[in-house]
Amino acid sequence: MPSNYQEPALKKEIARHLKIKEFHYHILKKSLDARNKKNIFWLLRLAVFSPELPFKLPPLEKKLEIPYQKRKKRVVVVGMGPSGFFAALVLAQAGFEVKVLEQGKAVEERKNDIENFEKTGILNPLSNYSFGEGGAGAFSDGKLTSRNKHISLEREYILKTFIEAGAPPEIGYLAYPHIGSDILYQILPVLRKQLSLYQAEILFQSKVIGFEKKNNRVDSIQTDSKEWEADDFIFAPGHSSYHTYRLFLSHKIPFIVKPSAIGVRVEHPQKTVNYSQWGKESLPGVKAAEYKLTFQEKNSLPVYSFCMCPGGKIIPAASETGQSIVNGVSNYQRNSSFANSAVVAGFHLKDILNQDIKSVDALLWLIGLENKFFDLKKSYEIPAAKIEDFIKKKVSSALLASSYPFSLFPYDFDQLFPEVIAESLRKSMIQFSSKIRGFEKGQMMGLESKTSSLIQAVRNSEGLIEGFENLYITGEGSGFSGGIISSAADGIKAAIGIIQKYS
Repeated sequence: MPSNYQEPALKKEIARHLKIKEFHYHILKKSLDARNKKNIFWLLRLAVFSPELPFKLPPLEKKLEIPYQKRKKRVVVVGMGPSGFFAALVLAQAGFEVKVLEQGKAVEERKNDIENFEKTGILNPLSNYSFGEGGAGAFSDGKLTSRNKHISLEREYILKTFIEAGAPPEIGYLAYPHIGSDILYQILPVLRKQLSLYQAEILFQSKVIGFEKKNNRVDSIQTDSKEWEADDFIFAPGHSSYHTYRLFLSHKIPFIVKPSAIGVRVEHPQKTVNYSQWGKESLPGVKAAEYKLTFQEKNSLPVYSFCMCPGGKIIPAASETGQSIVNGVSNYQRNSSFANSAVVAGFHLKDILNQDIKSVDALLWLIGLENKFFDLKKSYEIPAAKIEDFIKKKVSSALLASSYPFSLFPYDFDQLFPEVIAESLRKSMIQFSSKIRGFEKGQMMGLESKTSSLIQAVRNSEGLIEGFENLYITGEGSGFSGGIISSAADGIKAAIGIIQKYS
């Protein structure tokens, strides 16, 4: 169908193609085919029902089964990002007594704290772009894609839950669905209410500071105001919660260092990306063009674009004082004049340092890098460079306009990254400039260090930690997921594992 088709045209095409008059339909899958810039169109897969067609009973769709548990077991869930929320929801629906402890604030208060941060430069370390109801995903592009093919039932359950809470129905069939930060903000209170309807108790501003362990079980956890006992504990902290990592490591919870990626955010006028991808500055019926780039070359690290935010903005994503990192967000309409994306180099820290390294030392290395970017100005101003200057190993004499809420300043990124990372980024930028017209005319800035966790919990597929009977670590903080869908699915798997344990 044409990019700007309307429903009457689609109905007419269905009737013409199938030679029927009475019918109804729903869209199963919808994706944009832009391979030929002169003929860009939507490709749709439909289910059509009509008395004029041979009747065929469609196969029953498999759904996530949540068996009800009559024994009132108690579970404490720590963290109310996607993983923690969906773990809590499934357990509550199964009849468990669930308490959710979130160190941050409800999303309404959290938004106020973020706005104050961008006005004053004063960070609230417990209520920011990373911490609070909804987790880091609450203020992001709200992408709902996942490369994991083994979570189809969980994915359908997650999308259905979002749609029932007010998300656009299109997320159920778009090839690359996204909600947008503005709509996520609207539906989070609805999701919170849904959790409460199942008798789950939610306690905001409840930071876990310790726990009691006996043999291979956790007996209780402590917040700054109370001690909580339970039969099982799920930690879903997100990978920005260094305090929680320190707590884990101090209690000898096993972690390993895993491959990760760091780099920068690049930013371009959205019209530049549109023209490169579509051959025109706008395309009726489509919000904004995207790209996905990869680079692989001998003697270089692999480099790729990540979390591309068309029509979005770059944000200060620090969660601790003295830390400088960036991320990207966009609203549902993706109508900002800027496009941004992470461009990151994949690496294993032992290869960078030429030695084996423990989890605690890997965290210290990353914290040191994030502090290094902050210490340049002792503020949330960030270093930046024109991409074409970085390619030429020049420090930019002047910078471009940006969506970032604080100031930018020119800097030499070769002085900030290990040499192999800086050189790999440089080579990738050269190649990307041949793939995206005008890419070299963009700007790179800040430190992107949160593509995935640098360390990974030693656990089974349901999140149960090795050596423990009742401690689960899930989501991005576990090192086993990245993004809203895979993190939520990871929490669901932990919940199902606990339900089955008592069945």
